Amino acid sequence: MRWSAEKTSFDGPAGQLEGLLESMRDSAPVASAVICHPHPVHGGTMHNKVVHTLARAFIGQRFSVLRFNFRGTGQSEGKYDQGRGELLDALAAIRCMRERAPHLPLWLAGFSFGAAIAIRASLETEPEGLISVAPAVSPVADNTDAQPACPWLIIHGDQDEVVDIDETVEWVNKLEPGPELTVFPDTKHFFHGKLLLLRQAVETFVRENRI
Repeated sequence: MRWSAEKTSFDGPAGQLEGLLESMRDSAPVASAVICHPHPVHGGTMHNKVVHTLARAFIGQRFSVLRFNFRGTGQSEGKYDQGRGELLDALAAIRCMRERAPHLPLWLAGFSFGAAIAIRASLETEPEGLISVAPAVSPVADNTDAQPACPWLIIHGDQDEVVDIDETVEWVNKLEPGPELTVFPDTKHFFHGKLLLLRQAVETFVRENRI
């Protein structure tokens, strides 16, 4: 697969946010996606391997993809804000993509902390689809059963040492109709050795649910 990558920046509520805009070469995009990275305090950036894998999956389905760094990460201005400001950063990234391609359907995706932010952002922005990899359930649930009204896939490893799989299952079981939940066996939080399977699962879900 041949793709192009363009460094970019856009306005965020705490200053300029660093991003990477990617798409397939010589092929017009049919949709767009915004991907949120894991916890910045623990080393998460838009270059994380799971985030990279999500980007490849969307690009393979002819999406234009924006990965970006939350405030205070990489070249993004501002400082970490306990998830509150990071949600505003995600909303700014969504606005950026919708302004760039207002005619394209937009999906959201994220990994761990980023999955939590993407789920919360989806409640405000009504994307056409949502991919959540090992979502940090506690900050996501926030004592509410609200959920996005779009196709939604959660992927989780059964040996996740960071985000408790039992907590995720308990939360998903409270949602109606709830997302599709795929549990990878013998898989820890960072999906070591399972990134190809992760990409394939995302590609299949997007292909089957893209408008």
